[in-house]
Amino acid sequence: MKRIIILFSFLFITTLSQAAYILIPMDLSQKDHLKAYGVAYWVLKQDVEVNWLLNYRGGSFMIKDAKEIENECTIRGVTFELIADSRSSAILTEISNPEVNMENVKLEKAPKVAVYSPKTKQPWDDAVTLVLKYAEIPYDVVYDEEILKEKLPLYDWLHLHHEDFTGQYGRFWANYRNAAWYQEQERFLEASAKSLGFEKVSQMKLAVAKKIRDFTSGGGFLFAMCSAPDSYDIALAAEGLDICENMFDGDGTTPNYNSKLDFSKTFAFTNFTLSTNPSEYAKSNIDTYRTRKEKHGVKRENDLFTLFEFSAKWDVVPTMLCQNHEQIIKGFWGQTVGFDKSFIKPNVLILGENKAANEARYIHGEYGKGTYTFYGGHDPEDYEHRVEDPPTDLNLHPNSPGYRLILNNILFPAAKKKKQKT
Repeated sequence: MKRIIILFSFLFITTLSQAAYILIPMDLSQKDHLKAYGVAYWVLKQDVEVNWLLNYRGGSFMIKDAKEIENECTIRGVTFELIADSRSSAILTEISNPEVNMENVKLEKAPKVAVYSPKTKQPWDDAVTLVLKYAEIPYDVVYDEEILKEKLPLYDWLHLHHEDFTGQYGRFWANYRNAAWYQEQERFLEASAKSLGFEKVSQMKLAVAKKIRDFTSGGGFLFAMCSAPDSYDIALAAEGLDICENMFDGDGTTPNYNSKLDFSKTFAFTNFTLSTNPSEYAKSNIDTYRTRKEKHGVKRENDLFTLFEFSAKWDVVPTMLCQNHEQIIKGFWGQTVGFDKSFIKPNVLILGENKAANEARYIHGEYGKGTYTFYGGHDPEDYEHRVEDPPTDLNLHPNSPGYRLILNNILFPAAKKKKQKT
């Protein structure tokens, strides 16, 4: 028995001494999926390459072994395995098999991240800033002034905060016009517009939207959640029109503006109709806020969406964006909950959908040399996040599949560019 124990100990020590790689599994064995992305980002910041093993154990990461990386995983509470060079080679051989739906993508450089967010205190949090802080991924905050002063070229990746690019203050007028935060938001945005040379907030927001369009067209990576995706496309389609009622900008609207929208200017949505009722929460029929419940009977217990499975070797980008340990994701509400598939342009990829509700929750497309990803809903771990609710504590949700989708988008720009397969 003693000899067996000695032999086992010798074999264990020998295996450790031959460890050549760190494997960070992203299947159900991972203690903290969200912080694992933070480790991968930290490694890239050290100018060390990361192998993203698409569809291998939930989209695992494999990195050349170094004691500093081991320590970082330990400090952050991230599960990792030390593997020998022979095993890493076997994993890559398995992934390269044309019969399996896996791929190895090399991540080379940590993208510089910006979050579009106001300087004033908002009565809600933002899921992206929450998860970036939790995962310890650094970012800069930019808003209208920085964007109009050409700061976007300094960044690779931009997230659009819970925002209304139409100049209608999120359509919160009916319920919150007497609230201190709403009045402060009006004062701040009106003062910003004036200081930047605009007569109206809507004009300033359109100018910002066009700068973001140019950033994306030039090769930037755009990510938006909740009210930002549809309000962004609405602002672009309504260029040259006044769609704001007098309580928002002090004058009336362009007559019959719905018949004058230009859908050729939008990123993802087409042939939609704007709400002409300023007291209505939804800005257009892109948003499934009403139809999902009233028409399709979506309730909390059946509010789910399914991620599509793409060919990892041929459709590398959508595969990266859908990496997860779960394929069925819990739904969650927001000012814009989901996107009615009837109004999505045919060249846009639907990454996740609630088929029964005719609703896309997660979509992706190309614009010029860049890309955009739109994600419906406000907070993946707070089903009905309301104004003034406290922020979600991600220490309670370290394995959130819904939050993983956000972090896939953070790492996606780091991928080594591959030639298109034909």
